[in-house]
Amino acid sequence: MRVMILAKTSPEWESKPMPADPHEMEAMSRFHQELADAGVLLASERLLPSANGARVRFEGASRQVIDGPFVEAKELVGGYWVWQVGSFDEAIDWLKRAPFQGGEFEIRQIMEWPAP
Repeated sequence: MRVMILAKTSPEWESKPMPADPHEMEAMSRFHQELADAGVLLASERLLPSANGARVRFEGASRQVIDGPFVEAKELVGGYWVWQVGSFDEAIDWLKRAPFQGGEFEIRQIMEWPAP
């Protein structure tokens, strides 16, 4: 199964420069290598701040574009992973091994669409 892990963020976190602390970056690089070596990691990226983004709201035939930054911090996503795992529990186990000292992450199973 494929899962997506969404890294929640806040306006304060979005404004932090990259790269972060060198020790944190080294730990994250090692974790990514473990994921890759295990055949779990399919994709991973940190997103630019929401000030660089836009949302498109669909209401019937109407399309409304909302430019960032977005004010609802609970809706901000700072990055993502896509993993190939054997089970949802395996995804949770991998995420618990991530070298984070704070933050909140959401794991969602990716819906498999029928072949065309």
